[in-house]
Amino acid sequence: MFKKKTIKDIDLQGKRVLVRVDFNVPLENGHVSDDTRIQAALPTIEYLLEKDTALILASHLGRPKGTKNPQLSLQPVAERLAEILEAPVYFVEECIGPKAKKAATELKCGEILVLENTRFHNGEKANDPQMAKQLASLAEIFVNDAFGTAHRSHASTVGVAAYLPTVAGFLMEKEIRYLGEMTTSPKMPYIAILGGAKVSGKIKAIRNLLSKADKILMGGGMANTFFKAKGYDMANSLVEEESIHIAKELLEKAGNRLYLPIDMVIANDFSVEAERKVLPLGDVPAGWQILDIGPETVRTYGEIIASAGTIIWNGPMGVFEFPPFAQGTFALAKAVAESSAISIIGGGDSAAAAKQSGLAKQFTHISTGGGASLQMLEGTTLPGLAAIDDLD
Repeated sequence: MFKKKTIKDIDLQGKRVLVRVDFNVPLENGHVSDDTRIQAALPTIEYLLEKDTALILASHLGRPKGTKNPQLSLQPVAERLAEILEAPVYFVEECIGPKAKKAATELKCGEILVLENTRFHNGEKANDPQMAKQLASLAEIFVNDAFGTAHRSHASTVGVAAYLPTVAGFLMEKEIRYLGEMTTSPKMPYIAILGGAKVSGKIKAIRNLLSKADKILMGGGMANTFFKAKGYDMANSLVEEESIHIAKELLEKAGNRLYLPIDMVIANDFSVEAERKVLPLGDVPAGWQILDIGPETVRTYGEIIASAGTIIWNGPMGVFEFPPFAQGTFALAKAVAESSAISIIGGGDSAAAAKQSGLAKQFTHISTGGGASLQMLEGTTLPGLAAIDDLD
């Protein structure tokens, strides 16, 4: 049960509505190169247009560090949204201040205005009340639909909520339903697949999952730190020396619920052209490094995945950006897609890998937020979600 108010729980008709969307999309040569996050916001945008609202969209893009950077302007994003909607979308080169206020005031019902990058101001990341108040002054209602930034206490995600009635958009609701409810009361067996480069960023998630998941299947660079904790020589493989003691502690706590790869693909260089070979679990030869899980690991993990009721996956199994070392990640993606389990893919690299595998449509849900989905796996409340008004 989603315990927060959504856009269906409030009178929107003819209102001026500020929507925090997650339009943090990749740009190439001044154009949007992947509009997945824009597409994900469409159900909320279209619903609000049906309610004849004047729609003001706010988002960040990249890391401009509080200064105006033309290469991180949201103007190309506004242009792409106009193409998708086949309707005019206005853009203003400020998110607060006189220009933004004038553009918002002149906006008519049924029209859309995109504000400039909120992170062009230091007040955004500092959750500055003055910036939040100025953003709030543009509208009568605040809709937070930016799950991808729900783990941040920023002016445009949390601060604004102090000054306006605040509800969730459809994307926020959908993400919380899948990542919250499905993992709180999952269909058993509940399997977690964890990968990515570093274990340090996923310690809380592993600890939380050990009390909930039946099995945790581990891969990627983070598995190397666990191998090192078990006494194996990792040669040139990525290892977080400062996390070895935590890896030992987690291995002891996990017992037989935490699975590590039983073979690996090693390379003599970190490159696409590197010589590679499959090695059973053991010491890595000098000068070599692990860049993917091996075929026996794929087979073993695949058997576990086939019997799962719920699968949550966060992080690739290898350096999937290099085609020769993407096989493990894509093979597991295929196993997850073909299983009858409820399958939830965390955002970030996991979502990218799921899309590159060509199987995206076969997963139950692909999250739009890597950091936010990871925080939910940690069992931590998201500030952006907490700021939304509770259902009466």
